[in-house]
Amino acid sequence: MSSASGSRVVVTGATGNVGTSVVRLLSEDPEVASVRGLARRIPRWSPPRTEWAAVDVASEQAPLAEEFEGADAVIHLAWAFQPTHDPATTWNTNVLGSIRVFEAVAAARVPVLVHASSVGAYSPGPKDRPVDESWPTHGWPDAAYTREKAYLERVLDVFERDHPDVRVVRMRPGFLFKRESASEQRRIFGGKFLPGPLARPELLPFLPDIPGLRVQVLHTDDGARAYQLALRHEVRGAFNLAADPPLDARVLSEMLDAKPVRLPRGAVRSAIAAAWGLHLLPASPHLFDAVLRLPLLDCTRARTELGWTPDRTATEVLQELLEGLRQGEGADTEPLRGRKVG
Repeated sequence: MSSASGSRVVVTGATGNVGTSVVRLLSEDPEVASVRGLARRIPRWSPPRTEWAAVDVASEQAPLAEEFEGADAVIHLAWAFQPTHDPATTWNTNVLGSIRVFEAVAAARVPVLVHASSVGAYSPGPKDRPVDESWPTHGWPDAAYTREKAYLERVLDVFERDHPDVRVVRMRPGFLFKRESASEQRRIFGGKFLPGPLARPELLPFLPDIPGLRVQVLHTDDGARAYQLALRHEVRGAFNLAADPPLDARVLSEMLDAKPVRLPRGAVRSAIAAAWGLHLLPASPHLFDAVLRLPLLDCTRARTELGWTPDRTATEVLQELLEGLRQGEGADTEPLRGRKVG
């Protein structure tokens, strides 16, 4: 996609967890001439060769086609995780906003679209073996996040059929964490008043061992590098992204030196549902149901076609996240602002 003078890349959701890593990598890439970051609020952060525009993809008046004019690629990362009690609001931002982005890509004749899908787009799958990108992407219908990610997979199926001249890449990573996103992750999953210093292994009397709770994580910077590589290689289609090992009670108990204790899935869900119903916990019981059903990801295609491998293991990623939670780490953007509670 690069030209003699370097490529021009537009990134939506550029101030979030993945966006900040993608923008930083691209701003340092000699093959990229300029980066245009779109976000609802312009940050003070100013990496080289980067300019900002205040754009909300949820707005029908957002001038997306104008923002994309002359771009060599659009990386679409904009996403709203909350409010979980108002799925119509997240649908407007995540699904309708993404459709606006896709239509603007076509209207502006941008040749490359890289879309942030997710492991959450996949239908329920096995926990004892990984699946490749051919696994069905119907999500878990009861959770807004997985429902929205799966719906956009169908939208992109139609988009690719109608716009074969656009090279579409879909990234399907596991859970993405980095130190600078720790405060944001706490707000998304635990609530803004959850004390970060509680994220200390020595304070865990035991480690909950919940049937089906086996997930994959990835350092956000490693995920961003896959986006960068997708611009450099003439690839299309979906790519799974995850680091080893998969995290379950056995791995976590060894890492945190805590004793695993088997807990019934129903009892844990009931506790989450009660806290969510009282607006004490932002993560919904529906998302909990979805996580228990996520398949493990086979990342062979990313390794062979992108030349991608993660630099950090899953346990290293989790250790960094816990340290960030304790310190209230963040970054100089509105979504990632740090705040130490407790």
